Amino acid sequence: MRNFKRLFSILSICIMIIMTMTAVVFAEGNTTSEYVPSLYATAWALVPPVVAISLALITKEVYSSLFVGILVGGIFYGGGNVEKTLTHVLNDGIIKVLSNPYNVGILIFLVILGAMVSLMNRAGGSAAFGRWASKHIKTRVGAQITTIILGCLIFIDDYFNCLTVGSVMRPITDKHNVSRAKLAYLIDSTAAPICIIAPISSWAAAVTGFVPGEDGLSIFVQAIPYNFYALFTIIMMLGIVLLKVDFGPMKVHEDNAKKGDLFTTGARPYAYNEEIKENNNGHVIDLIVPIASLIVFCVIGMVYTGGYFSGVNIVTAFSKADASVGLALGSFFALVVTIILYVSRKILTFKECMDCIPEGFKSMVPAIMILTFAWTLKAMTDSLGAAPFVEAIMKGNAKSLMNFLPAVIFIVGCFLAFATGTSWGTFGILIPIVVGVFANNHEMMIISISACMAGAVCGDHCSPISDTTIMASAGSQSDHVNHVSTQIPYASIVAIISFITYIIAGFTKNVYMSLGLGLLSVIGVLAFIKNREKANGTYIE
Repeated sequence: MRNFKRLFSILSICIMIIMTMTAVVFAEGNTTSEYVPSLYATAWALVPPVVAISLALITKEVYSSLFVGILVGGIFYGGGNVEKTLTHVLNDGIIKVLSNPYNVGILIFLVILGAMVSLMNRAGGSAAFGRWASKHIKTRVGAQITTIILGCLIFIDDYFNCLTVGSVMRPITDKHNVSRAKLAYLIDSTAAPICIIAPISSWAAAVTGFVPGEDGLSIFVQAIPYNFYALFTIIMMLGIVLLKVDFGPMKVHEDNAKKGDLFTTGARPYAYNEEIKENNNGHVIDLIVPIASLIVFCVIGMVYTGGYFSGVNIVTAFSKADASVGLALGSFFALVVTIILYVSRKILTFKECMDCIPEGFKSMVPAIMILTFAWTLKAMTDSLGAAPFVEAIMKGNAKSLMNFLPAVIFIVGCFLAFATGTSWGTFGILIPIVVGVFANNHEMMIISISACMAGAVCGDHCSPISDTTIMASAGSQSDHVNHVSTQIPYASIVAIISFITYIIAGFTKNVYMSLGLGLLSVIGVLAFIKNREKANGTYIE
């Protein structure tokens, strides 16, 4: 059955490509010096991203889906000419985006980040922090709050977040009878939701890379207050811990954990894992210094590119900063500081530090592939005149209908990320469309990009095939099915509140009103659940 489904998907792709080629209106001889495809600024310009979205939903595989979307764009541009199609995809697409200085800077940042993650793991800084924390954390709530705080501090990358927080906090939460499912939820809720609102992170770098032609970093920062799902997830997580409220399948796991059963079910997927040998020479400083230096140097790098050291004020420097160059410079100096720290303290040898660099590169290959394909798909739609076409048709639409688009974009992002298991692929498909739709309406563009990011994180948060969700299960050593089943009810409530909030934001365009109503809704739901538990006599202190 699985082979048949795979064969059906492949045949569908082939048929789609053949039909696409026969449906193209071939270009007439062009008398001008600059080639313009016959389908320029028509509805066909939106077909490549639609193909990518449809295939991603059908196959649940983002790499091939993005590539087919790119190929369709090349076919439309070339008018059925094989040579023009291939040269456009390769020269004007993949090669061009990979030779773009801004894009290269983002890729350098990702590679260096991967190397630093590998260095910090091998140095034993996480294990040292765990030993320190076990002496200072005395309560069950304290163990969970510490998990949240550590997850918020490690906002540079969600992969690093999941694995580091899990390995550090698992012995501590076990000691205080916190279920493995609850630990997985706390890890997952401080991974992508934190990274997507942190201006200095691999996620911020990815998002800024998807909005060429705009000030990507400035847009990302302006979008943070409108990123309702991420903000509400953090508030709900804190409320659940502080109010000691749990519901759904999670309540069963937590009630059993208080009695000593951390797993509830019989599944023990990591019971026979070999213990990783720890570097006992590591100290807490070996975790704090690299992270702090990365943050400090990246901030300095960005304000440097914005002209701060040439007399420009800090706000203007951030608004004019080149995120690509700034992050590349900052991460480079942070890597140098980290290597010097470990070698001078004799935690790692210089050779061991160098061995971490290719390992870090390997860990970032999936992210680099998604970025490259997404950038190329954007180049294909640009060459077909998607922006002029969308701008033309949007002028004829009722303004009131436009106000619902942030909520619609949020839902589309949720389902797309849930089906494909990737946030970054969702960014790559949806953000360029959002930028094209709202090219002349900056405020709505900010709200809609926020909705896209929030929906992508929500879908990724719920998806059982998401790499972040899987890593959260691995970091907590929880059964993956248990993690997904206990987390979905929590994520669904936040998603419903976020959807309503985006409708409000679309009409009011007031971040304070929208954010305030949403926060009150989250707190109100938790208070209602706690009061109902007390009334039913099921609340356990």
